[in-house]
Amino acid sequence: MKRHLVSAILLWVVLTAVCETLLLVSLFPTVGSDEAEEFDLIFRILLIMGIPVFAFVVSVVMYAMLEFRVVGTPTAAGPANRGNRWIPRIWLIVTSALAAITMVIGLIGLSSLQDDAGASGWGEVDPPLVIKITAQQFAFDATYPDGTYIPPIPDNEIVLPVDTDIKFEISAVDVIHSFWVPAFRMKIDAIPGRTTFFTAHPSELGSYAEDDAFRVQCAELCGLNHTVMRSRLRVVTQEEFEVWLAGQKKEAKK
Repeated sequence: MKRHLVSAILLWVVLTAVCETLLLVSLFPTVGSDEAEEFDLIFRILLIMGIPVFAFVVSVVMYAMLEFRVVGTPTAAGPANRGNRWIPRIWLIVTSALAAITMVIGLIGLSSLQDDAGASGWGEVDPPLVIKITAQQFAFDATYPDGTYIPPIPDNEIVLPVDTDIKFEISAVDVIHSFWVPAFRMKIDAIPGRTTFFTAHPSELGSYAEDDAFRVQCAELCGLNHTVMRSRLRVVTQEEFEVWLAGQKKEAKK
């Protein structure tokens, strides 16, 4: 019994070490906002806590399959294994503690997402740039504070200034959609008759032409052409943003 316990623990330690080491490899999409950095950190913390539990279960199952396998049809039941009472008790305490920590971290993240100030903490002194987004089958449109309007056509382009707090006010005109920006790690439903919102602080320059994480994508099944419901996203400097706005006004006057 002692040999089996030591072998299973060694397998657990090795598997845990391998999986935790893999976290050093960045498998996340492009980080394009302050919120993305925060959510990636939260996700890594949850993985760090969850990997030992996952590795323990896999190690026990793998060791049992390899060590106690039976070739052919068993002729009799195996001997009973009573085990030790302290092992399941410790397991229950540890996993319950991890579950509680996970819930607390999740609630803090949700609170930050629903906060009017978002993750970057703007206030009345420095209000955000408010962009109204309307979702419909099968495109998004955007209205800027100066009246600049991006029509709801497939693959239209929404331009944002970098290092600026931006509040997206989101609604829908037909069915439920979802406004999702992979580079920002932000997603919220667009609901007919209701305005939802989130705030984001773009921290990196980028465009859909260079990185498809810079896009607005519908993430709620909304009809036959749901998969093509997206807008290209471009994050530019403040100077480039002002030039772009001026150009949009000239086009509108033509």
